[in-house]
Amino acid sequence: MARMQSDRLLPSLASWRTPLVIMICGCAIGLLGFGPRSTLGFFIQPMSGEFAWGRDIFGLALAIQNLLWGLGQPLAGAIADRFGVFRVMCVGAILYAAGLVVMRYAATPLSLDFGAGVLIGFGLSGCSFNLVLSAFSKLLPPERRGMALGAGTAAGSFGQFLFAPFGVALIGNFGWQTTLMVFAGLMLLIVPLSLALATPAATTKEVAAADQQSFKTALAEAFGHRSYVLLVLGFFTCGFQLAFITVHLPAYLSDRGISAQTGGWVIAAIGLFNIMGSLGVGWLQNHVPKRYILSTIYFVRAVSIVTFISVPITTFSAIMFGAITGLTWLSTVPPTSALVAVMFGTRWFATLYGFAFVSHQVGGFLGVWLGGVVFEQFGSYTPIWWLSVTFGVLSALINLPIVEAPVPRPVAEPA
Repeated sequence: MARMQSDRLLPSLASWRTPLVIMICGCAIGLLGFGPRSTLGFFIQPMSGEFAWGRDIFGLALAIQNLLWGLGQPLAGAIADRFGVFRVMCVGAILYAAGLVVMRYAATPLSLDFGAGVLIGFGLSGCSFNLVLSAFSKLLPPERRGMALGAGTAAGSFGQFLFAPFGVALIGNFGWQTTLMVFAGLMLLIVPLSLALATPAATTKEVAAADQQSFKTALAEAFGHRSYVLLVLGFFTCGFQLAFITVHLPAYLSDRGISAQTGGWVIAAIGLFNIMGSLGVGWLQNHVPKRYILSTIYFVRAVSIVTFISVPITTFSAIMFGAITGLTWLSTVPPTSALVAVMFGTRWFATLYGFAFVSHQVGGFLGVWLGGVVFEQFGSYTPIWWLSVTFGVLSALINLPIVEAPVPRPVAEPA
């Protein structure tokens, strides 16, 4: 009963903040937050050429970014749960923009690690689509959440679709330095947009009325729940595959004679088709068990990677791989986030989803870092491709036993 009441206790909204306005502004934030990050792989070759850096150096910086994004997410989520989303998003957007500026002036690996790694990583934890999904879960009624979660995820993909060719064109015409400064300016637009997603700070009285559960109790409950642990483990694979492909696929295609422009369109195709995938999954999860959706996504990814690396690389095969990968790209996010809400309610949603996202980003750290290290050591990405396949099959199996039901909680007996 407490959870039902918690889910229905939606904060009172200003008259202008209708559900449609909330969704539009949230999707715009997801688009802006995910866009520049998805283009960072195109900076590897121009920056490495100018500073004589190996791919392992650039890979380490972006690996740090993925790791700190994940580690910062539970903290950002807990602060947002307690004090509201608006402040967290403002700080995140400023850190993101600052990281892009530092990256533009980076002349040493250490400064690259600080800008592209530390600042952008923590910035993403405060203004990425993860907090947008949290705001949607708190501000929108339950019947609208499924499609809203899908739309918020799809918006991030649309940012990838727009920014990939846009970034390649800017780099080609104005240089990588100017491109980073343009991206930094765009990130500051997140600050006014986040006004629509502002959630009220939770007072002690309101927390007690909505849910008696404390932060420590919520964590103990979640990590003692078998289905949540399986969900978190499976999410590791998603991060590993996405981060490796985002950062290293452009260079992989270039090594095989595919132009940078075509590489940009491949990344754009991933973003475009993920719009359809995310929206489709957002609708499908209302009709099909979410664990089956996740298992199918991971298995399809594994099959698509095997096919891609087993046939000759052409423009057509590269774009087809982008399209198929796009359909499963961020499609794991709506069912994963929805399962967290189903199991534990929305009181500590941002925090618990944040811890699941840590697993995702640890996978991302290893995918980006190992990609660079393995390439510098062996001159090939092949071992990492096959490791991605192995993780995909394992995650397809891990998600099958998940139980899609609220976690059992004792009910207080009347005196």
